[in-house]
Amino acid sequence: MAEPFLSIQHVRKSFGATTVVQDFNLDVAPGEFVSFLGPSGCGKTTVLRMVAGFEEPSAGKIVVAGKDITRLKPNQRNVGMVFQVYALFPNLTVAQNIGFGLKVAGMAKAAIDSRVAEMLDIIKLPQMADRYPYQLSGGQQQRIALARAIAPKPKLLLLDEPLSALDAKVRVSLREEIRSIQKKLGITTIFVTHDQEEALTMSDRIVVMSEGRMEQVGNPFEIYNYPKTR
Repeated sequence: MAEPFLSIQHVRKSFGATTVVQDFNLDVAPGEFVSFLGPSGCGKTTVLRMVAGFEEPSAGKIVVAGKDITRLKPNQRNVGMVFQVYALFPNLTVAQNIGFGLKVAGMAKAAIDSRVAEMLDIIKLPQMADRYPYQLSGGQQQRIALARAIAPKPKLLLLDEPLSALDAKVRVSLREEIRSIQKKLGITTIFVTHDQEEALTMSDRIVVMSEGRMEQVGNPFEIYNYPKTR
């Protein structure tokens, strides 16, 4: 494997006496799409939140592009995150939602407008710029949340069960869209899901998790055909 873009080294997380993530080790290559797969409570979202900076590891370190980010605040990490709930600002238009991070970063208005237009093209919603979130379907809202996350050109994209609130048909089309956008931009991505089909169809590699442990890491073919444990 090439020099890893993301390296999670001996990371552990405990809340009081309860350890929710145990000795987690993973190297992710530049541009790789890796899914964390497992049931609720297996620790997958906690690992994601530690990479994002919303939780601090009890032990271990997290390195991105050769830089130790373990103790950095979320806004110092250049990481884009898409949540299970769309978390759009209801009082802002679609264009304002997508451009929010760019505005906070102090980018000039013309540059923001140009980048927002580019994002709307990528997610295939160019006509939606002036609408408000309540005027959009769930699938459209999640595409806007994705566009907002990638607008600032983050080094790393983190997706926390972004499709679980959508109906089955929308889920299938949106997972294909997310994968194609990810490939087009070449952005290193971690995707958290409890849906086996989602993980198997979208990922370069899958980390199967159970009770805070990594059970198995491999490509979809290996995971499906040669499971290590029952």
